[in-house]
Amino acid sequence: MNIIDYGFIPTMLPEKMPRDTGIIPARITAVHRERYELVCECGHIYGRLKAGVYYAGGFEAFPTTGDFVLVNHNPSGGSQIVKTLERKSFFSRRDPTPGRGEQAVAANFDYVFIMQSLNFDFNLRRMERYVTRAWQSGALPVIVLTKADLVGDYSMQMQAAQDVAPGVEVHAISVATGYGLDALNDYLKPRKTLVFLGSSGVGKSTLVNALAGQELMAVKDIREDDSKGRHTTTHRQLIMLPSGAMIIDTPGMRELGMWDVSTGLGEAFSDVESYFGRCKFNDCCHQNEPGCAVRAAIESGELPRERWESYAKFLREAKFADGKSGYLRQKQQWQKDIAKKTKEMQKNGGFRKR
Repeated sequence: MNIIDYGFIPTMLPEKMPRDTGIIPARITAVHRERYELVCECGHIYGRLKAGVYYAGGFEAFPTTGDFVLVNHNPSGGSQIVKTLERKSFFSRRDPTPGRGEQAVAANFDYVFIMQSLNFDFNLRRMERYVTRAWQSGALPVIVLTKADLVGDYSMQMQAAQDVAPGVEVHAISVATGYGLDALNDYLKPRKTLVFLGSSGVGKSTLVNALAGQELMAVKDIREDDSKGRHTTTHRQLIMLPSGAMIIDTPGMRELGMWDVSTGLGEAFSDVESYFGRCKFNDCCHQNEPGCAVRAAIESGELPRERWESYAKFLREAKFADGKSGYLRQKQQWQKDIAKKTKEMQKNGGFRKR
């Protein structure tokens, strides 16, 4: 088996390779608690982390699905993972368990398919969050709107998605009819890796099966009363398609906790930040200062107020990640500024809606 077909590039190897005999590169295809599935020149193998490297020293990044690693291959049993190689892209989130910090999701992917269904799952605020996180990961986001066959006219959803994701390609598809699937072929090139993100029931597993041309993933029906999905994928796994492209499917995530949004905002909110250089004062906070281009754009309807509010919310989350105490002090001041701003809006007749 040639690991290069799985996206490995020889330059990924460190300059100083471990001296242990039997050390070879591999890619993680699935994670099951402390047991890892890998693919390497010897085929598909299983491995565990070398405790002295990952637990005692704490210097190696714990690997996740998609990571390239070095393993001490053991032909007669479980191999040992001894090093995580440098990543070109990485996706993580806040661990749902309080106090556990960051949770790795996927690594070394080229595209992030941000999936929402056109019937009941369409949510612009969630889309903004996913797009911001995708830009931050180091990969290219692509918005895929599924279940187009269930909506008669989805032109408004397409335009809304393009408005909140400047520069991001938006595709409407229907796996049931095959509509729009050909447009995804541009991303399904050999040795390229995609990661799918979206809520349960949005159709990630169904799309994987359609692209693979066979039933690789179990599919469950969504609930008829609210169209919300049941979790189908139970663990993150890397799947090789007949085209030579790979997909990392992830368990559905309704709420994507942001680990750090200090990067990725410029790409996700380029429309908002384009006004910053137009303000009268260089240190404008875009609240009550005279000559604020952001406030003027909102009042004129040129910039939707919801876009500015989302941007400001992400900035507050970034400050919270940097320091909770500092964040709380700034939040108090922010609330005072909002109260003052609200009074001014009421006095002046409020923002004009777009």
